[in-house]
Amino acid sequence: MRDRDPEPQTLVFPFGRPLVVAVADGLGGQPAGEVASELVVRQLSSLGSSLDCAEAVAGALDLCNDAVYSAADGRPDLTAMGTTVAGALVLAESLLAFNVGDSKVFHATRDGLRQVSVDDSPPPVPGYRTTSAVTQVLGGSRGHSAITPHIETFPLAEGDRYLVCSDGLTDPVPDDAIEELLRVHDDGRAAFELWKAAIDAGGPDNITLALVRIGA
Repeated sequence: MRDRDPEPQTLVFPFGRPLVVAVADGLGGQPAGEVASELVVRQLSSLGSSLDCAEAVAGALDLCNDAVYSAADGRPDLTAMGTTVAGALVLAESLLAFNVGDSKVFHATRDGLRQVSVDDSPPPVPGYRTTSAVTQVLGGSRGHSAITPHIETFPLAEGDRYLVCSDGLTDPVPDDAIEELLRVHDDGRAAFELWKAAIDAGGPDNITLALVRIGA
């Protein structure tokens, strides 16, 4: 769900083939972030059916990183373009949460909400909630830089939800507010209310989010 498309879409997928749900957020302050983010999402989509473990996800993200640099090669207008990425790979018996950069994955259960991605950003400064700096992205520099993705595996549990989002949601909306909206609302309505909360808080950045619910 993006800020230019506020109507949430609900898609239902049967268990079986691997399913990738990902959010990529182009690097601010650099050229062509939207090109890099679209390239990465398309690349993950094309590779999704072949992913079956953490090593495969890490390899796919390496390929995405290579693709961003390759697309920028010889293109001054694309030089140093970059993007963050976060997502979930749903398998028959487990879910793998992954990220590079500061886009996030949250795991929502009956016990509450916790962030399961790892922010690639400098240590927080007391008194400041947000920072525009990131320490690792896909692309983002003139010369090729390797990445170290963050990947965590979870068993599937009926009713659990995973929120994948850009910092356009988490910068203006506190975690406890996100948790409350997920508690009060279900699925599509929750996605809309999360987007609305970010807009009401000023909507300072691109707001992209996906909500994955594990069904029966």
